[in-house]
Amino acid sequence: MNSQNFRNGIVYIVIIAILGYFLWSSLISANRIKNEVEIEGLNALAEQIKLGQVSGIEVEGDKLTVAYRNSENIGIAYKEPGVSLTKTLELLGVDQTALSQVDIKFTSPGFWSNWPLILSSVLPFVLIIGIFLFIMRQAQGAGNQAFSFGKSKARLITGDKPTVTFDDVAGAQEAKEELQEVVEFLQEPEKFAALGARIPKGVLMVGPPGTGKTLMAKAVAGEAGVPFFSISGSEFVEMFVGVGASRVRDLFEQAKRNSPCIIFIDEIDAVGRHRGAGLGGSHDEREQTLNQILVEMDGFDTDTNIIVIAATNRPDILDPALLRPGRFDRQVIMDRPDVKGREEIFKIHARGKPIDREVSFEVLARLTPGYVGADIENVINEAAILAARRNKRFIGMPELQEAIERVRMGPERRSRLLTPKEKEIISFHEAGHAVVNYFMKHTDPVQKVTIVPRGMAGGYVMPLPDEDAIENRSRLRDMLAFMLGGRAAEEIVFDSPTTGASSDLEQATRIARAMVTSLGMSEKLGPLTFGQKQEMMFLGREISEQRNYSEEVAREIDHEVRRLIVEAHERALSVLREHRDKLELLARRLLEVETVGGSEFYALMSGRSEELSSPAES
Repeated sequence: MNSQNFRNGIVYIVIIAILGYFLWSSLISANRIKNEVEIEGLNALAEQIKLGQVSGIEVEGDKLTVAYRNSENIGIAYKEPGVSLTKTLELLGVDQTALSQVDIKFTSPGFWSNWPLILSSVLPFVLIIGIFLFIMRQAQGAGNQAFSFGKSKARLITGDKPTVTFDDVAGAQEAKEELQEVVEFLQEPEKFAALGARIPKGVLMVGPPGTGKTLMAKAVAGEAGVPFFSISGSEFVEMFVGVGASRVRDLFEQAKRNSPCIIFIDEIDAVGRHRGAGLGGSHDEREQTLNQILVEMDGFDTDTNIIVIAATNRPDILDPALLRPGRFDRQVIMDRPDVKGREEIFKIHARGKPIDREVSFEVLARLTPGYVGADIENVINEAAILAARRNKRFIGMPELQEAIERVRMGPERRSRLLTPKEKEIISFHEAGHAVVNYFMKHTDPVQKVTIVPRGMAGGYVMPLPDEDAIENRSRLRDMLAFMLGGRAAEEIVFDSPTTGASSDLEQATRIARAMVTSLGMSEKLGPLTFGQKQEMMFLGREISEQRNYSEEVAREIDHEVRRLIVEAHERALSVLREHRDKLELLARRLLEVETVGGSEFYALMSGRSEELSSPAES
């Protein structure tokens, strides 16, 4: 049982007991007061004794408590101080016979005789003080921030038990080499100080989401063996004015007490945006927090071995004062991993999992261009779920390939009912993509063609890149023809295109416009870029594009984009008309088996029909 909960339970029990005592004593007092009858002087008491009504008298100091023979009432009377009760009654005419029938008891007043009165007087004050102290203690506890909202919310990870090292990070060899110097400085600061080198104040890790920036920061702390404070940029700012700056001060004070150490601020763009760009003016709470960070990183007190590591995927919106030397001295790029990096990441995430021996991490890396570490981790997890669902003991290549498609396109939708006509249209559409891709020189080889709906797509063609190639004009033109191959097949076979090519047209138009306006790949307009993007720093997103060209150039841009699209469309039509037989063959095969693998596809294209598998084997 939690000791704090146990203590709180005891306090609640004591409070309930005290309240119960007050209730009980009040009921007893009410009943007693109800039965008490005041006797008007000793003369009246003497008359009652003469009549034989009194059974007993309890004498407590000057107070007389009288009990009656035939009544539940209690009489209360008082005598003169220092006067004997028996002598006074004799003087009032009570003879010895009547007096002998009355049981007279003498009690001396003391503490224990008055304990109900004392408790009734003291306990209310004790109860009030106890409740006040209990509320104060609860308010200052970790569960209630009424008195601690100015304290830092950073989580401290001690360096004596590293959970992550550089061996757990793959696909970022250059970044590891840059950060290795930070580790050496924290481990051996004397070696650098002897040469007059100063400790780098901050390291800014820049890269797309999921590339392992947070993991790399933990690895630096694990390798250096120093305390590691982790906090998100959004945890600084609250609704109270000045809380962010107070938390920054508290964070650095904690870091100085644990120096040397590392402070990691994730998503620093939450508080580090360009000053003066806020919608609320230039002195809002976020900017006060940023100012305090700037002061702490390069203020007067600079003789501390504290390294600040920050992560962001939007370095373009950060304040220039954060990026100057003396604050974030270095920028470490955490880019998307290449083929070799993805292969190493697959191996890391496969540790401790029952992976089939036939699994090729090299092939998986080639199947996942553009994937980051978080995507690959998700692929391994999805594959493990699929293997468990299929009651397998090992994670095999089919599960991993399906997990890649699931992460990229979404889950299969085999329950979607297609009419025979819709299925035929989708088959020719996907066959058109694949056949055009086969006859283009600069496209990637086909890994899979399927008409099984997945996600929002009715079917798809999965290429297998040989390597992470640099895009050139010839490759982009072939890609445009490949994207328009589905629409071209619909026009040839059905004489009318369908809405299934809408996403292909959108993607092709975007690439063609980028070739003209951003990549300088237009033969007519030359190696120029057109348009300047504008964005609001506070909102952190592009809101418009400013034209820096005339209307005449705008018309030429539109003509060039249209020319590239029309040219690609004509190339796709030409290929499909020339190889109509292969288009028909592949489409009919898709209608039979729904999914055609890479080897079967190339057997169809090369005319080796004897290599085709039966529908049951597919």
